Amino acid sequence: MSEPRSCVIAGGGPAGMIAGLLLARAGVDVVVLEKHEDFLRDFRGDTIHPSTLLLLDELGLMPRFQASVPHQRVQAARLPVADGGRVTMVDFSRLRHPYPYIAMAPQWDFLDLLAEAAAEEPSFELRLGTEVTGLLWDGPAAEGAAAESTAAGRSQPDDGAAQVTGVTVRGPDGEDQIPSLLTLAADGRTSRVREQAGLPAVSFSAPLDVWWFRLESSSRLGMAETILPSFTGAHPILPIPRGGYVQAAMLIPKGADARLRARGVEALREEVASAVPDCAEAARRLELDDVKLLDVRMDRLTRWWRRGMLCLGDAAHAMSPAGGVGVNLAVQDGVAAATLLAEPLLRGVITDADVAAVQRRRMPPTRLTQALQSQIHRQLEAMFAADAPPEVPASVARLMRRVPQLSGLMPWAIGVGVRPEHAPTWARR
Repeated sequence: MSEPRSCVIAGGGPAGMIAGLLLARAGVDVVVLEKHEDFLRDFRGDTIHPSTLLLLDELGLMPRFQASVPHQRVQAARLPVADGGRVTMVDFSRLRHPYPYIAMAPQWDFLDLLAEAAAEEPSFELRLGTEVTGLLWDGPAAEGAAAESTAAGRSQPDDGAAQVTGVTVRGPDGEDQIPSLLTLAADGRTSRVREQAGLPAVSFSAPLDVWWFRLESSSRLGMAETILPSFTGAHPILPIPRGGYVQAAMLIPKGADARLRARGVEALREEVASAVPDCAEAARRLELDDVKLLDVRMDRLTRWWRRGMLCLGDAAHAMSPAGGVGVNLAVQDGVAAATLLAEPLLRGVITDADVAAVQRRRMPPTRLTQALQSQIHRQLEAMFAADAPPEVPASVARLMRRVPQLSGLMPWAIGVGVRPEHAPTWARR
């Protein structure tokens, strides 16, 4: 059994790394456990929103971000209009904000930046290649609670006796146990910790999945600051500019992956080349093995915590890719958790009220964002059912052109949000 820690964080994604960095800057003894050997996974959330960019600035990390993290600024999205042409529906440049844009940056570079900054703090440790396999429990009801919590969807008895006291792990040196005052679950939407704790959740229907693929192209599209979705083919395609290439998202009906792959690669190549003419040559080099499926899920826990543990990010609320808000919400969760829990951790006493306060603070923006995503899902479901591309009504387009300030509403909702979190004073550099 390893030495006890004040805080163990399962998962080295955006929520886990930002929480670890901030807690370490407060002087909390914290270890982040990441099951992979590095952060290199493609087609993860790569959108860094204005509120996260401002947070990096507050933490003194913006100069490093600008110098070492390759990124492309995206400021607007234009959609087709029913009577022809396009209209700007989303315009980040209208935000009254120090960073009025979305930065498209590889998530692994973003996480490397956070890891390097956290490593400068003496109380921080990152263990790569170390997977959390279970929870440690304590108290009179611990044995029964641990057994019951392994049943997915069932809640541990609320008898107030059982407490999470750490984690079991499997790493380069074999099996281990790490006792901790607090366990933070930031290990994604398939969270092992969430499953072991048996926390109750509600799920929402998602009518789509997403095919992600990369189009190697030096065309001007890769350098653009505007997203121009294409609805000319059988499936909508969002070509996202990424500097020297285009990251493409094809929206497909839920469960259609096997059927569409059975059409063969030529059908895909033709559809992509027709929808994104600037990348036609790159489309002809596509292979089905290049296409990665995102099984879209949306849910949230009705209770994010047990005594001694708390879920954050996708472990607390799996988000749809609509709006690209997953990274932003995960980071905000991590900031809120560190801000509210640093002092109790330094005192050496964590109460139920402490962890419940994090959920109470972060639940409203989670609910609001998922409600917005559900609206987008309904529109996509209608589009799939009608087999017709969505178009902005001519009357709406006329209003947007007369009052272009309206195009700043969506950037505020998804880029800043109703409760943006800021770095506490003790974490600023």
